[in-house]
Amino acid sequence: MTQVEADRGSAATDRGHRRLVLALASAAMAMVGLDTAIVNVGVPSIQRDLGIGNGTVQWVVVVYGLLLGGFLLVGGRMADHFGRRRMFVLGLGVFTVASFLSGASNGADVLIAARALQGFGAAMIAPAALALLAVTFAEGAERDRALGIFGAVGAAAGSVGVVAGGLLAGGPGWRWSFFINVPVGVAGVVIAVIYLRRDQVTDRGAKLDLAGATTVTGGLLLAVYALHHAAQHRWTSVSSLALAAAAAVLLATFVWIERRSVAPLVPGSTLKNRTLVIANLTAFLAYCSLLAFIFIGSLLMQQQLGYSPTKTGLSWLTTTVTVVVVATVSSRFVGRVGVRGMLLAGLIVIAAGTLWLTRLPADADYVIDLVPAFLLVGAGFGLCGPALQIGALSGVAGEDSGLASGLVETMREIGGATGVATVSTVLVNRAGVDGFHTAFAAIGVLAVAGALIAGFGFRRAGR
Repeated sequence: MTQVEADRGSAATDRGHRRLVLALASAAMAMVGLDTAIVNVGVPSIQRDLGIGNGTVQWVVVVYGLLLGGFLLVGGRMADHFGRRRMFVLGLGVFTVASFLSGASNGADVLIAARALQGFGAAMIAPAALALLAVTFAEGAERDRALGIFGAVGAAAGSVGVVAGGLLAGGPGWRWSFFINVPVGVAGVVIAVIYLRRDQVTDRGAKLDLAGATTVTGGLLLAVYALHHAAQHRWTSVSSLALAAAAAVLLATFVWIERRSVAPLVPGSTLKNRTLVIANLTAFLAYCSLLAFIFIGSLLMQQQLGYSPTKTGLSWLTTTVTVVVVATVSSRFVGRVGVRGMLLAGLIVIAAGTLWLTRLPADADYVIDLVPAFLLVGAGFGLCGPALQIGALSGVAGEDSGLASGLVETMREIGGATGVATVSTVLVNRAGVDGFHTAFAAIGVLAVAGALIAGFGFRRAGR
């Protein structure tokens, strides 16, 4: 064999490994995103089968996002500290076991505990998956393409979850919303152990910032819980204010600890990356808009328009297909247009789609009244998804890729919780179709706020 042939063989092997990493990371992220939304449509069935009241059943949905949002930042730093491959496999294993326990549960306590374990496993998977891409693909066009595909999968996962949840709840039953993860998770663990290259961790000698990890995790957990609590008990209630104050104290303590730590969980240099910071702020508002839109849209179709769970799930195909198609195409043009331009366009289109629904008639027709908005929101998030992932990892060193990945995924979860809590509060205070009109207007305002941050925050030269 000549040297040229050997080089070609090595290049082909590297390409194959990169494709495998992309496929594994995308599949794992799809599972994490699907389980954020897949249970929503099946909630009535869970209540009926397990005899769960309204006050308890919400925790089947809430506890997953609570643990996921609270532990993402620590999960990202653990990927840097202990190895991305190791944390990816561990997280996927925990998530798979928890999925089986969720599907097999015969009572509310077991189901809620298993969902919490799912959220913890997902908090290890998400940043490790994104960090694997960051260290596998060189920054530039190659990484942009990979992150574009990864972003398309992440952007579509929520709406795919609603579709799948509706079909499963109306078919084999809600338990298969969890069992469906088991064979995929087992296959992912086996493939990752056999084929992924071993970790090359550069900071094993450094100590993990336990004080920072404890305070930021506690603060984020309380913050997410406070948002859901406020939606049920009013934002101005004593309990809501007390929870918000406790979360603020813990997060302020985290900042104080980080400034004095020798090995901080979030180094100050990371926050000096302007593109990363603005991308994270924009991600917060983008996911705030998207997940609130999916949540309120599902309620609209079932409560106002009388759709069945299956019909509700299928109705989201319009958005899902649009997200995937637009994200796949837009990822090829981020390098030319720039992160700033993509985010501006995407958030403005999302705002247009939500504002379309502020004049929705009480007996709305799906094709005439809903489809235009579903297409616009799908297209808008198809533009945003890849740009957010690329912006969040621009200029980030390999040893900090897990941290940067954890930050953007944290903004995704906290943003989603904030959006759902916001529109839930609107519906509590305003009934009927007027309540839905106000909720969609609020989502439009959030999207416009994201567009303003992206427009003024990013430097024009920072493409």
